Amino acid sequence: MTGTAHTDPAEALTGTVRDRLARAGSATVANMLLRRGLRNVLMAGVRPLTAGQRPLVGPAYTLRFIPAREDLDTLASYASSHHLHRRAVEECPPGAVLVIDALGSTAGASMGDMMAARLKRRGVSGAVTDGGYRDSAAVARTGLPCFHRDNAPRATPVALHPVALDEPVGCGGVAVYPGDVLLGDADGVVVVPRHLVAEVAAEGADAAAYEEFAALQIERGRSLFGLFPGTSESRQEYDTWVAAGRPGLE
Repeated sequence: MTGTAHTDPAEALTGTVRDRLARAGSATVANMLLRRGLRNVLMAGVRPLTAGQRPLVGPAYTLRFIPAREDLDTLASYASSHHLHRRAVEECPPGAVLVIDALGSTAGASMGDMMAARLKRRGVSGAVTDGGYRDSAAVARTGLPCFHRDNAPRATPVALHPVALDEPVGCGGVAVYPGDVLLGDADGVVVVPRHLVAEVAAEGADAAAYEEFAALQIERGRSLFGLFPGTSESRQEYDTWVAAGRPGLE
């Protein structure tokens, strides 16, 4: 199966929504989704390639692998311009996130530094795999935000065979549909259903702003009780603080 590309980042995200998600963070966004009954939204075991890399936000463009077979997966076949792995790198839309279902395997690389450099040059927002990357230090140097399970130095055809582009996949134990929005940061990667993105981003950004207020109060010696989680009274205090220009924040 080759898939029919239909991921349109412009439909899923505005700049405002993207910024709100990044500000909220994956943990807060996961809480917003939990309030809506969605529990399985955080990828298990998928973490940033390097500490301190910038957050990743974008709609999903997917690549799905199955286990490799020796008569089909050779270095010669891998060099073909029709190879789905290579096509994924060339066809992932600018602004999107390449999401790779690698079966949780690090026996073969989901990607290396040349592919990461090409994605970066094409304006792709980042890459996420439940497998791993080879040449990981060089991948990090490209500046492309990347998330993975662990390093995977062996060549892709050793273990993985690509079968589909831009179709529903599982990554880190979470269902990812093309166009779902991914947010990755130091805490991990959360998947937001496309139709919930705008409202979750707005609610998450507000929650993050309230947490700034609460953290400031805690630093001043205030108890958690009546402050976090917020109450109607503490929310009124927060509104007054915002109206006053958020005093105390540098």
